Amino acid sequence: MRHFGHIAPAAREGLFFQEPREFGADSPAGMLSAALGATLYSPATRPRLADDVIKQAGRGVVSMVLCLEDSIDDSEVDGAEENLIRQFADLDACGSEVPLLFIRVREPGQIVDLVSRLGRSVRLLSGFVLPKFTEERGVPFMEALAKAEKACGQRLFAMPVLESPELLHLETRREALRGITRTVNKYRERVLALRLGVTDFCSAYGLRRAPDMTAYDVQIVGAVIADVVNVLGRADGTGFTITGPVWEYFRLQERMFKPQLRRSPFLEGRAEELRTALIEHDLDGLLREIELDRANGLLGKTCIHPSHVAPVHALSVVSHEEFSDAQDILRPERGGGGVMRSAYTNKMNEVKPHRAWAERTLQRAEAFGVAREHVGFVELLAAGLAE
Repeated sequence: MRHFGHIAPAAREGLFFQEPREFGADSPAGMLSAALGATLYSPATRPRLADDVIKQAGRGVVSMVLCLEDSIDDSEVDGAEENLIRQFADLDACGSEVPLLFIRVREPGQIVDLVSRLGRSVRLLSGFVLPKFTEERGVPFMEALAKAEKACGQRLFAMPVLESPELLHLETRREALRGITRTVNKYRERVLALRLGVTDFCSAYGLRRAPDMTAYDVQIVGAVIADVVNVLGRADGTGFTITGPVWEYFRLQERMFKPQLRRSPFLEGRAEELRTALIEHDLDGLLREIELDRANGLLGKTCIHPSHVAPVHALSVVSHEEFSDAQDILRPERGGGGVMRSAYTNKMNEVKPHRAWAERTLQRAEAFGVAREHVGFVELLAAGLAE
């Protein structure tokens, strides 16, 4: 699979200076963590879940979480597990390409049990999402994952969700972060990414952000995100990929744009019309939050509605200007440092301070591609939404 792989090759060639690389479930962990993109959550109770997975793969989704936790009622867990086993078997039988698939469990015992019950279809499973992750809860989860991995004979990743009250509350945050750090470092080879559970953070204080506000506008939440990145997102080789929080609103109706998108992948001058429509349909807050995610060191995003996927992916593509700056900074002859004017002649590129940014930018370019010089977000979004 690859990002934007669902659009026609000719259209992709017109959009990208460097196309996104292909990857699969067996790709290196570093590539997969950068390529997660918009990770779409779906309740494991859905009766046509296998069909949904195939449909979303055809629309550009590359990672999905099938949820047995907060998205379903406590009384539905047993039925949801049985449904998952059936749906994985159906996916295995059909032979279609599927996204990276993860199961969000409630308790460690579910990991070993589900892997055993999946049988041959476990080959479609990339790992598990581990809720309310702390050192106390996390160690049993990671031990269960190691046991399940040994039993099935394939690599399984963990994506811990950082959402516990201990992490939110100021008086316990420092020790909670220390404990989480000890745990994920111990099992580093199995941790694909860390996910932020901002809805749980807000819940602890009876808060809910409005559609015109980002998670960073809720200062108590923004402070936690900053501390998590400070401790766990460092660019010195000790950090992990940390993904952006969920966006709760989804009034956008993609069908509103289909007539425009079918006429031309480049909108034939209607870019401003589409941009205005997006803002009017509550996407402005999402777009601002995605930009703030990246500015604050996060990559990828938890999504609970398909309409969020294309904006996340469009804003993850590396611009031609970013790519040019990153390449200049990382040229071998610049290894000793120094400062230079950018090729776009609008900024200073300082080799040593900007090196980590440049390395991360080229990693993102591998996963999401580099846009052509005059291709922007609207054109990439239009291509992502087009059938």
